Formats: sequence, C-alpha cells, structure tokens
Amino acid sequence: MYLHALATAVPPIALTQAECWEIAQRSQVRTRLKKRSMLILNTILRGDHGIKTRHFAVPDIDGVFDLTADRLNAEFRTEAPRLAGRALTAALARAGVRVAELDALLICTCTGYLCPGITSYVAEQLGLRSNAFLQDLVGLGCGAAIPTLRAASHLLAAQPGAIVACVAVEICSAAFYLDDDPGVLISACLFSDGAAATIWRGTPGPGNLRAFEFDTVHLPADRDKLRFEQRDGKLRNLLHRSVPALAAGAVGRLWRDRGPRPVARVVAHAGGRDVLEALAPVVAPHTLEPSAQVLRDHGNMSSPSVLFALEKTLEDGASAGGGDFWLVSFGAGFSVHSCRIGAAS
Repeated sequence: MYLHALATAVPPIALTQAECWEIAQRSQVRTRLKKRSMLILNTILRGDHGIKTRHFAVPDIDGVFDLTADRLNAEFRTEAPRLAGRALTAALARAGVRVAELDALLICTCTGYLCPGITSYVAEQLGLRSNAFLQDLVGLGCGAAIPTLRAASHLLAAQPGAIVACVAVEICSAAFYLDDDPGVLISACLFSDGAAATIWRGTPGPGNLRAFEFDTVHLPADRDKLRFEQRDGKLRNLLHRSVPALAAGAVGRLWRDRGPRPVARVVAHAGGRDVLEALAPVVAPHTLEPSAQVLRDHGNMSSPSVLFALEKTLEDGASAGGGDFWLVSFGAGFSVHSCRIGAAS
C-alpha cells in the first residue's frame, strides 16, 4: 500500500517541564505524596531528561490529578475525536481526497474506552459516508500505530481501489494517575497528547512510498512490565525500570531479522530518553535524532509518536532512495512492531 499523506496534530495547551513542576507544587496531590515522590518529580521535571515541552488536551490540566474517573472519561470522549479529526482533516487535504471518497477509517488508542469507538465520532464529525468501514484498535499501547497500518494493508490487499485512513490518537492527560510508585511518577513526567493521520491507497502517491514487510514480537511473560491497570476507576500506568532494556532486546530481535534490503533511516517510537539511549547501539550506525526531536518537542505521545518521527524525517528531506525507512514501535504486551516504508521497485 502507498502513502498519500501524513499529518499530525497536538492540543493548544503547551507546557514546559518546568511549568509542569510548578503545577505539581500547586496541586493538592502533593499532600498525598511522600517527600521522596516529590523529589522524583522535581528531579525529572527540572532536569534534562530529553523533554522540553508537552501538549495537553484536558482543559483543567492544573487539577488533572484530582479529576474523577467519570470526568476523565468525559474529557477523553470529547478530546480524542476532536484531535483525531484535526489530524485526519489535514491529511485528507494534503492527499487531495474528499471525505466522501474515504472508504475505510481505522483508529488506534489506549488512553480511553468508548463504545462505539472513536471512529464513530470522527465519522460523524467529518461526514464520512454511512457505508465507510470503521475499525477501532484498542489496547495495543504505545506500539499501536504500526499494527494499525498492517490492518490497513490487508484491507487494501482485499480491495485495491479503496482509500484508507489510519489515525493514532492518545489523550494521555485523560489517563493521568499519581501515587508514590516510581513508575507511575515517571509516567506522569513523560506522557502527552497528540494525533497522527495517514492516507493510503493501492496506487503510488507523491513520494512513491509504500509500506510493507510488517513484523511483530510479543512477549506476554513481560506483560506486567508495561501496561495499564485500573485503580479507583482510573487508568494507572505500570512502568518497570527494565523497560528500556526490554525494548532494546525486543527491537534487536526484529532488527536482526529485517532481511537483506538496505535501510536508509530508522524511525522509532520516542518512548523516553533512557529508551532511545538503549536503542541506539541496537540500530547503530543509524541515528535516532528525529525520534529524539519528537520527544524533546512533544514528550511521549504513545501510539502517534512513531508517525511524528516519520513526519520529522520526511520534513528534514530524508529520502528512502538509498534504502528503506525502518519503522519500529513498542509498548504494552510487551510487544514490538516494525515495517518498512520505501520507494516501490
């Protein structure tokens, strides 16, 4: 399948890490945290950990840790379709595709649950045809964007003349939870909100780039190292200190099995500074600079992050003419996913 457009969107609220620390100091949540926990927040938010700015969709970000589970879910129900719709509208415009021409819409997320899913809301918001195929992929975590593209490739294999849109959207601020667990504290300092939309067809697009050679490794034995659980009706992120090494090992398995085609650039999910540092020797001599830039400017947006990194790579003028872009994402499961995006031969 061929890429015809890629567009991203972030919410209007942008805060530096220092401003996030000021919010933590003002919040009532500090009265519920141990002194050691506040020191962890201070160290991460006021230090250099690879993030300068994060964007948030929940309007009451100052009081986000005191919002009820019902309120957080209501914010997700409002903000996720809105942000996904912005990204998709921009992607359709770049592709020169009218909404009425869209045959299928696939959306992945893990930071909230809706039934019907986000696709129903976005279809109504943008005015998709009533017979457009809608599919929601929920629960795949930070790695979800690439499996969503893989699902789209199967749709296009069955219906080559179709136009398919894929959107990765996360409202991590609607899944914020804070207690004295170090992994929970670190999560609150990393994650942010964003959406990325892509348009795919069975015929070549402007850059003649196609997605192919999808691969996956899933490690259920390590599921509890990185996943959401529910606590008091809220999503609580479990983040074990071994995740950077776990990600590097799993990515390494896919990298070693990538096949003989040359790779021009590696485009990775920007999980965090420690994760990128662990990945660097695995994919050396390739640089992970676009992923580091995405992390710096936006934090970890979960599933859209790898597509933000792809957008950054393309904006920098990188060409896959000397080889393919090798995309890799990872997250809950524990799972890691890859694919190639390269010029059609």
